[in-house]
Amino acid sequence: MDSKGIIPGGLGDPTMANEETQKLCDKVKQDVQVKTARSYVNFEAITYRSQVVAGTNYFIKVNVGGSDYIHLRVFEKLPCNGGYILSGVQEGKTLDDPIKYF
Repeated sequence: MDSKGIIPGGLGDPTMANEETQKLCDKVKQDVQVKTARSYVNFEAITYRSQVVAGTNYFIKVNVGGSDYIHLRVFEKLPCNGGYILSGVQEGKTLDDPIKYF
């Protein structure tokens, strides 16, 4: 993902989702469905913000159909540790809801 707008420890500026963002969402989709007890046909990354810590937190706005959105928090471990963890999900979001730290 692009490092533009990333401030170590702070939440970066909102950025349009790209192919890498979508791949990350696809990797955690099953975990999201378990956590929300819902099955999503549409699962399209729209925008994201990131936070550099001991790895990177990605806060991603995802369209899950029509005007329904969710926000995901996904932690990408440092390369030496590898992998991704779904850290949180916020349901009931809209296109206009800003992505905030959670």
